[in-house]
Amino acid sequence: MLRDTLVLFRHGLGVTLRQKVGIVVGAIQPMLFLVLFGPIFTTFGTWETLVPGLIIQLGLLSMGLAGFGVVFEKRSGVLERMRVTPASRLALLLGRVLNNAVTLVIQTVVLLAVAFALGLRAPALGLVAGLVLVVVLGISLAALSYSVALTMNEELFAPVMTTAVVPLILLSGSFLPMSMAPGWLDAISRVSPFRYVLEALRDLFQGHYLTGTVGAGVAVTVVFTAVALTVGSRVFNRANA
Repeated sequence: MLRDTLVLFRHGLGVTLRQKVGIVVGAIQPMLFLVLFGPIFTTFGTWETLVPGLIIQLGLLSMGLAGFGVVFEKRSGVLERMRVTPASRLALLLGRVLNNAVTLVIQTVVLLAVAFALGLRAPALGLVAGLVLVVVLGISLAALSYSVALTMNEELFAPVMTTAVVPLILLSGSFLPMSMAPGWLDAISRVSPFRYVLEALRDLFQGHYLTGTVGAGVAVTVVFTAVALTVGSRVFNRANA
């Protein structure tokens, strides 16, 4: 399985790196918010509060829509041809997910570079820890995205995922901490795992590492990823049985 995963990952990575425009397009919306909304936000907040929110937004947009790739492969017959190979079914998922994770790392690093140019001042340890947390979260999102793409009508994937991603971005507190929201909205947002991950990122970017908020964010990320990979592997195995 590990060999098959590595082969598929290398192939997918080569294709991804040749499509540089796709990587850039995936990061455009958070980048626009950073450049156009950031200077306004910093009149009453800080870059260390805004940038983690934009990273979560980037992860949800980029990884949440990763299933588009498998939709095109289903239409073109590529997935069907891969199904008859001896490759591990789990490797077919992991190879894709790891490739998506590399894309997310590149996009996040570019976003952080621009943020530093604008005024972000986060400690190196906090940045590294936050990046690891985001990559793990991105892996789980990509796995779920593939699961949705394989279990629903191809024509419905885009509108359904877009409809789901937007409220998740808002409820995570991507633009403003949810503690500033009305009580009922704050309570609803606590159902979303992305709120806890975002709050952990904000602590990390401010140099606070051993806090309950960071612990909660890490725990939620681990559980969410375990569930997402389990669901993704089962759906992929069933779809390719």
